[in-house]
Amino acid sequence: METTNHPGIQRAFGKAKILVAVYGALSAAVLITVAILAITGHTVTSFMWGRSAGVLASAAVTYWLTVLAARGARGAFLRVRIISIVMPVAIIGVDLIPGVTTAWFAMLQATCALAIAAVAFIVNGSRLRAAFPR
Repeated sequence: METTNHPGIQRAFGKAKILVAVYGALSAAVLITVAILAITGHTVTSFMWGRSAGVLASAAVTYWLTVLAARGARGAFLRVRIISIVMPVAIIGVDLIPGVTTAWFAMLQATCALAIAAVAFIVNGSRLRAAFPR
């Protein structure tokens, strides 16, 4: 069993933190796009505002949890594992409902989903799971 202090474990968490940061940056870009469109008189819905802000907030929380997990917090690790699986499904699933949002918004949100989905492959791998035994 490896501890979270092992260099390989820390490298994996480093990659996860980078991907979560990308998820956050993409989420911020979506929110900024919605804001710019609203300011310039284009139609944006309350769903777009809420969804954009919510995804950005989830990125901030996920990053914080990833940092805690890298320090050895098992509860944070479990939450990152769950979030990294649930968020891409939720983002894509809702965006696939006809009429809920525009195509451009769904595509931007899908890029966010790809970033957090990549985290799922890292944190659900056997090496990191072995560092957090039951």
